Amino acid sequence: MTSHQRMALLVSETERAQAAAEALRLDNAFVPLDEADVAVVLGGDGQMLHVLHEMLDTGRVIPAYGLNLGTVGFLMNQPRSSRPLAERIARAKPLAVNPLAMSAITGDGREHLVAAINEVSLLRETRQTARLEISVNGKVRISELYCDGILVATPAGSTAYNLSANGPILPLGSAMLALTPISPFRPRRWRGAIIPDHYEIEFRVLDPDKRPVAAVADQKELRDILSVKVRVAKEQQLTLLFDPGKTLEERIFAEQFQI
Repeated sequence: MTSHQRMALLVSETERAQAAAEALRLDNAFVPLDEADVAVVLGGDGQMLHVLHEMLDTGRVIPAYGLNLGTVGFLMNQPRSSRPLAERIARAKPLAVNPLAMSAITGDGREHLVAAINEVSLLRETRQTARLEISVNGKVRISELYCDGILVATPAGSTAYNLSANGPILPLGSAMLALTPISPFRPRRWRGAIIPDHYEIEFRVLDPDKRPVAAVADQKELRDILSVKVRVAKEQQLTLLFDPGKTLEERIFAEQFQI
């Protein structure tokens, strides 16, 4: 990127992020998001996801450069550097990310279209386990799965909730999705699947009255779910910016060697 990019500053509500924002405003000129060439995001991964979803909702998508003032910060860069912010952004390496597109049908018959950068999750709403049918490209692969839930994760999201649920870490560029059950009861030995990202995955809730299920796309939750379809939105593309040598690809690869 060039060094004369117009920057917007998007800041989480935490005290740490707000203090960092005040310091940045002393040395940089920022413009509103709808006038910017790049979004500078202060906070954690949650704040970055919020900004990316806002871009998808408005239809104005620009590169996003995050500074980690949160906890994990997998999608962010380290906040401390001797280089000026504009120079760091000019030297940053872009990473293209395609979100998931979720189409969910709720009990009232309505269809809800929601995007997800990390994962789409189906989760039981009550003490009763969920009872799900799983199809891939229109073919039923599991006729009955009893579980606490199931999720579909992108490579970028495979180190988040997916990893906590013992799902596989997917290298960026693998063109794969992780299909990971959450506390499966029957079939007990099924541990999930790795699926090409041009396939469509469909879940059907088999007993929605007795075993209600919620669907969550990153931070947006829908309840009273009857069915969900998930695919990669190839027609949409987001761009994350990372400092040289600190790319998300390297972080995901290194995560496989954590003990």
